[in-house]
Amino acid sequence: LVCDKKTISCTACLVQLFVEHLFGGAEVFLLVVMAYDRYVAICKALHYLTIMNQQICVSLLVVAWAGAFVHALVQILSVYELPFGGSNVIDHFGCDMYPLLAPACTDTYFIGLTVVANNGTMCMVVFVLLLLSYGIILSSLKTHSQEGRRKALSTCSSHIMVVVLFFVPCIFIYVRPVPNFPIDKSISVFYTAITPMLNPLIYTLRNSEIKNSMENIWCKMLNIDR
Repeated sequence: LVCDKKTISCTACLVQLFVEHLFGGAEVFLLVVMAYDRYVAICKALHYLTIMNQQICVSLLVVAWAGAFVHALVQILSVYELPFGGSNVIDHFGCDMYPLLAPACTDTYFIGLTVVANNGTMCMVVFVLLLLSYGIILSSLKTHSQEGRRKALSTCSSHIMVVVLFFVPCIFIYVRPVPNFPIDKSISVFYTAITPMLNPLIYTLRNSEIKNSMENIWCKMLNIDR
């Protein structure tokens, strides 16, 4: 898109497909981990440091990336042996499963079902589980102080916003049969561009240490004493 190049090799297209689903799968698993982290922090605050120790955090991170790798590998294996011929135009701005199935010179109905099972079902199940988990977390706030409820609501609301922005477009794209709709390209922008751009704003800039550091840097640039 930056170089205004309209062509891509088959190998590069498969690499792009793998990388897209690797990071997308990692996002899914990390959102689950973050929901668990918020549950422990809010519902079991006194045991948080014991439960979420460094070993557990590293293990959860490894599991998230391992799951994402397997998910992305399944995508590559699904389309690697497909015979392509005739039209070589992909009606999309990136290489994804459904756009790649369109120019294939074979029946791709079964592969389309595997996409629904692998991508669509995973997105739907995880989305429902995340909403239920945040519902449990928010319902537990009744026993917290007003300040505690405010902080928990502030954190959970940002997480829920990311979950909705990421999963709703994914569910729309992947939980239906193979045929593509013209709106698919616009919808896919949400989970490929908009949500990743919002992540630093939602997570990093909400961190008190980061905000204090940025304020200090800003004050030094303007020569303002705090």
